[in-house]
Amino acid sequence: MKFSVIVNMARFDTSKSMAEVAAEALELVKLADEGGFDIIWTAEHHTIELTISPNPFQLLAHWANHTKHARLGTAVLAAPYWNPIRLAGEAALCDILTGGRLEMGMGRGAYQYEFDRMAGGMPQGEGGKYLREIIPAVQRLWEGDYAHEGELWQFPSVACVPKPIQKSPPMWVAARDENTFEFALKNNCHVMSTALRRDFHEVEDLEAKFRSAYAAAGSPAGLTHATLRVCCVYDDPTGLDQAVKSVVNFGRNFENLFKNCGTVTNGFPEPVDFATVASRGEYAPENLQQNLLFGTPDQVIAKIEDYQRIGINHMILGPTFGLPHEMTLRTMELLGDRVIPHFRAQKAA
Repeated sequence: MKFSVIVNMARFDTSKSMAEVAAEALELVKLADEGGFDIIWTAEHHTIELTISPNPFQLLAHWANHTKHARLGTAVLAAPYWNPIRLAGEAALCDILTGGRLEMGMGRGAYQYEFDRMAGGMPQGEGGKYLREIIPAVQRLWEGDYAHEGELWQFPSVACVPKPIQKSPPMWVAARDENTFEFALKNNCHVMSTALRRDFHEVEDLEAKFRSAYAAAGSPAGLTHATLRVCCVYDDPTGLDQAVKSVVNFGRNFENLFKNCGTVTNGFPEPVDFATVASRGEYAPENLQQNLLFGTPDQVIAKIEDYQRIGINHMILGPTFGLPHEMTLRTMELLGDRVIPHFRAQKAA
């Protein structure tokens, strides 16, 4: 079992300075590196305080100076916001600055709010064609001189400068649809997925899609499926109350952006009414407790073992969802001290 973690900088108001937000994120990154995480990820988002990362390559290069072991990745870059030549070059430079530790995750983009400002108002659902064209183009640019004549981009023969340390940094595609799984695997990309707040049957469905796509792609060696779950680990079971409160409050902001159903003022989304999420079963406290990786170390270990039983061998953990910073720190400590060693011991045995 491999473990990686998403560390996103975020704030819900101006009571905390950006210097504090950045320092707290770096504290989590250091704990992840010391705690045995395989990859530390951060997202790309623009104009939104809920996830602050207009260029994740900058963050990864910064974090590289404070880490020694973990690989560093983007989860994920939004394909429609990039030009292939620029993306290949910036990724290659990041690979150099991180000492050859770059993992590059890409997706079609998540929020119509961003598409209206970053992609000329393109419908968010059209982002997939950008993903499908840019990935093979970037891979070819890393190899050497390459000319591109596509539907979306055209350019004469050119080389990526600089070249990455890794011959081709590992690439990942964020997917939920089986066709996207198959595209990723046929283009030498790993797959990352998320069941959001849905129950375990959704995880089983995602793993089944991966296995079907893996077979359809000819069972490419070395390519894997990692799945994301929101995570909070605590010593005292009463920590569950704060975890549920935080994920519901985060969801009130997320639903605004995901459904493009509210306003954003000075970068801060207006949370949708509590009733909007309270009436949805996936936000019910008992379902959040069951579906997400909330629990004491033993409880979280048992939940992850369920994922292991259905074939998942890489968990992406998401502890940055508006928890008090002390709880996020303790989550990272318990993951590094108790949870990850349990699965490392399985491997040793």
